[in-house]
Amino acid sequence: QVQLVESGGGLVQAGGSLRLSCATSGRTFSTYTMGWFRQVPGKERVFVAAISRGGSSTYYADSVKGRFTISIESAKNTVYLQMNSLKPEDTAVYYCAARAGFSTRRAEFDHWGQGTQVTVSS
Repeated sequence: QVQLVESGGGLVQAGGSLRLSCATSGRTFSTYTMGWFRQVPGKERVFVAAISRGGSSTYYADSVKGRFTISIESAKNTVYLQMNSLKPEDTAVYYCAARAGFSTRRAEFDHWGQGTQVTVSS
């Protein structure tokens, strides 16, 4: 079992920055992919960014490319999402997710954290 715990959410003004963290524990694999997804009330959970456990492969949703950066600190088994130039439309609950093998598809991730709220005010 893989356990994920997100942190770092909060309230920021448009144009500001936040850094989300996802601490992992339990069984891990060299091929694990870590992903960030987000969801707003009444809408589906959508992909934001993903990174391979080795950090060699990354992928971003078009809506965040150039503003968000996903990274891994291997020694701490922690994945980060650095969010810059935040916009009100980035407001959502952000979820960390994991799977064995690289993917950007929500349905293919089977381990999820509890989520952390990000609110961007105008």
